[in-house]
Amino acid sequence: MKRLIIIGASGHGKVAADIARLNGYTDIVFLDDRETVKECAGWPVVGRSDEAPDGPVFAAIGNASVRKRLMDFYKDREQPVLIHPSAIVAEDAEIGEGSVVMAGAVINPCVKIGRGAIVNTSSSVDHDCVLGDFVHVAVGAHLCGTVCVGDETWIGAGATVSNNVTICGGCMIGAGAVVIKDIDVQGTYVGVPAKKIKER
Repeated sequence: MKRLIIIGASGHGKVAADIARLNGYTDIVFLDDRETVKECAGWPVVGRSDEAPDGPVFAAIGNASVRKRLMDFYKDREQPVLIHPSAIVAEDAEIGEGSVVMAGAVINPCVKIGRGAIVNTSSSVDHDCVLGDFVHVAVGAHLCGTVCVGDETWIGAGATVSNNVTICGGCMIGAGAVVIKDIDVQGTYVGVPAKKIKER
């Protein structure tokens, strides 16, 4: 049997488990720090987040800093990349360990994605984009060509980032926002065009 230990028995964990199943994992177990949670999507919860039994580990946690902490804690374990079979991923795309590419996502040629990234349902990352570690491209968001996104930045649902734009690390781009120029100050950006409304 092909085993995977998923950390986080929540909605993101359910999606990760489904993609893992479609990738041939047949022995899926969860870890979660909530003692009342006993199963997730029909798979058992077998312990806390720091109690992984033997086997590869996948951190299915939406919060980037928590995901980073867990991946660092299990740095000596295999942390696979999970790619949904319906996603389109260019042959030369580079995707870091512990990342997930969900259903209907498109990743085009010459893209580089760091570790622990989330490329969510029906989102797209066009040619020559560079995404740092623990970036989340949310549902239906689109990055045009040659976009650079720094570590731990969240691109909200339905957001669009225009071509040749750089976004620094530690930002939150709101749902539906349109980013048309570089962002070099951490914060929350919303609107069309996107403007900063809050410092990080």
